[in-house]
Amino acid sequence: MAKINEQRAIDLVMQLMAVPGRSCEEGKIAGSVRQILLDAGVSEKCITFDNAHRKTPSPGQVGNLIVKLPGASKLPRLMLSAHLDTVPICVGCQPKRVGSVIRSADPKTGLGADDRAGVAVVLTAAIESLERPAELRCPLTLCFFVQEEVGLQGSRNLTLSKLGKPAMAFNFDGGNPFKMTVGATGGERIKIVLKGLPAHAGLAPEAGASAIDAAGLAIASLRKGRWLGAVKKGGKRGTSNLGTIQGGVATNVVAEHVELTAEARSHDSGFRTAIADAIEHAFHAAASSVVSSTGVPVQADVQRRVDYDSFRLPEDSAPILLGDEAIQAVGGAPEHAISNGGVDANWLVKHGIPTATFGCGQREVHTNQEWLDIPGFLAANQIARSIIQFASSSDV
Repeated sequence: MAKINEQRAIDLVMQLMAVPGRSCEEGKIAGSVRQILLDAGVSEKCITFDNAHRKTPSPGQVGNLIVKLPGASKLPRLMLSAHLDTVPICVGCQPKRVGSVIRSADPKTGLGADDRAGVAVVLTAAIESLERPAELRCPLTLCFFVQEEVGLQGSRNLTLSKLGKPAMAFNFDGGNPFKMTVGATGGERIKIVLKGLPAHAGLAPEAGASAIDAAGLAIASLRKGRWLGAVKKGGKRGTSNLGTIQGGVATNVVAEHVELTAEARSHDSGFRTAIADAIEHAFHAAASSVVSSTGVPVQADVQRRVDYDSFRLPEDSAPILLGDEAIQAVGGAPEHAISNGGVDANWLVKHGIPTATFGCGQREVHTNQEWLDIPGFLAANQIARSIIQFASSSDV
């Protein structure tokens, strides 16, 4: 098994973490990744961007960065992926190594190892595979997603025709490198707008129809029906949450307008839909029950969007078997995990590409306490390199 150049991997992740690139502002980090590939000898014609950023709810600077590398035609094409964007707290990171750990030297910022460590893993594995003749390695597609942190938007809006039809994918994100995520929950996002009828709360409250009253009744109904929090019905499980609520203008005005956001999640797509249906029904029912003295009810407008669908790979699927082999080759014990959050693999599987996800040693992500465990990061690099090597030596 070929060993990675550990110092090169560490230098690369330090370089990448210092480049800003919050969600929707990935232009600079995408340019850095592109230049690293060009410096490694990758042809310009192999590097493209799609137009995912033009399809997302919030416009971005660039689309997904996609790289197609040639290989032996008899071998299946593999895809390695990671996301380019970081959460806002990581902008301004000054990575500093202390022993076996990397942190930001600025205590006010996060590190951005989520997911610059994943980007470094994909780059290191690909660059080192290029040191072998093309006829001795499997074809590779590298995909660096944008806007992962704001709802998996890059992978959702991915241009599949640019990928070269990979047989499977290996995604590198946060956490333990020996924990392979082989399934994940599905999530649905819900926006509720309640429109009532304003009135003077002291002189003629009965003339109004309070949007806040309707919201309270709906929430009480959902709580009574056990549709909030951990939801368990008929042997099925899921979760829901009312995340934000805004409305009203003053204590002496019957509230005319309230907006709420909510979510529903489950590993069972049908049950996730049932939870979202219950939320929608509760708000419509509550709104119609709050009526002014002239018979004007509160109106409820409920908008729903599936953020990502649930998935679970079969235990005998090629990504799991190849991932297990790669983990064992570096002395690790494979752990198969099912995530209660979404990952880019949710959309890749939906797009027809079976995908396993590995951590890269990131810890306490999305906080100013974030740190990167260097042994874990190096293990992830070796796993990625081993996946390519094993796939290049046999028909997967």
